[in-house]
Amino acid sequence: MAQKYKIEQGVKGRQDSLLGVYRRKGVSFASGKGARIWDTSGREYIDFVAGIAVNVLGHSNPKLVSAICNQASNLIHTSNLYEIENQSQLASRLSRHFPGRKMKVFFSNSGAEANEAALKFAVKSTGRGGFVSANNSFHGRTAMALSVTGQPKYWSGFEPLIYRNVEFFDYGSIESLKSHLNRDVAAVIMEPIQGEGGVIVPPKGFLREASAVVHDNGSLLIVDEVQTGMGRTGRMFAHQWEQGCTPDIVTVAKGLAGGVPIGATLVGEDVASAIHEGDHGSTFGGNPLATAAGLATMEVIESPGFLDRVISRGQYLFHSLSDSLRGNESVTEIRGKGLMVGIEMLGDSAKKFADYAFERNILVNVAHDSVVRLLPPLVVTEEEIDSLCATFRSFSSSAR
Repeated sequence: MAQKYKIEQGVKGRQDSLLGVYRRKGVSFASGKGARIWDTSGREYIDFVAGIAVNVLGHSNPKLVSAICNQASNLIHTSNLYEIENQSQLASRLSRHFPGRKMKVFFSNSGAEANEAALKFAVKSTGRGGFVSANNSFHGRTAMALSVTGQPKYWSGFEPLIYRNVEFFDYGSIESLKSHLNRDVAAVIMEPIQGEGGVIVPPKGFLREASAVVHDNGSLLIVDEVQTGMGRTGRMFAHQWEQGCTPDIVTVAKGLAGGVPIGATLVGEDVASAIHEGDHGSTFGGNPLATAAGLATMEVIESPGFLDRVISRGQYLFHSLSDSLRGNESVTEIRGKGLMVGIEMLGDSAKKFADYAFERNILVNVAHDSVVRLLPPLVVTEEEIDSLCATFRSFSSSAR
């Protein structure tokens, strides 16, 4: 499978022309299949990052590759000045996952863009200017998305851009949420599980209760499913685990097209009725190539048994981790849902494990400094999970 590629210059040399906004590992990948990925020297890894929840079908899924190649051979891009058939079909397919409601869709290119659109639409449809978001949240790095991100470390140096009419509540606390609601609040934005914040799962019933109190205030509920959506937790959208949670706006990106850049903002009829021609737009949003990839990705996720396998594989991952980490005093909690799992560790143990795993051909990511975040392709196998758990066990033994 893997081929060896000649590296003509060092990694550092290749980075000289890039702006230094990323802390990169000194490795470049050349090919992948399923949850396996090979670097340019032919070294094989098991991928529990998946491009940060993007490669939901794994690497080089045949249906996705075929859809991309077929579309690219015919038409890559036109313009939203014209009808785009794939775009209409993908919007309809997304809307079907909200039975009894008619959701309208705006396509963009990323999660941050999807959230920017959601915030604009909330202001336009309510006539209000305030927002409430959660402490520890993450919604993107563009100006308004950054303003509603509840982690001030991301604001550093950009404070003049931060929109001031935003308040933050304690995630998971209905009383805290209520204390920040007033008649100027256009919308409350929240993740059904906080991803960048360390895979924080709210108490059972919180999303349903939050939906009710937000609507009682005459405000909109925006649910950011950028990381949790597209089957990641075993449902198409994570908020759907809680009956009675009825968001007015849902944002999606990451896994929607399996690796091709795309974002989507889904809005209910009341919001849609306030949005008119010229209110928003995107040159590349929903282009033929991205939406062809989105259709192929959704077809696989919607296939019989796929989401059931995500649930069962997530249970296997959780139980295997629990067994492997029993007695490890640096682990304080294992949490998550489906194939979105976080392992909270003391001190710098999470970062040490990520480096340890990398040396042993396992890719993991650290979120919020102390959490090993696992976001594997949704097609990860039990054998691959076993390899991860064996690495955790050997790490625990070496730390004693």
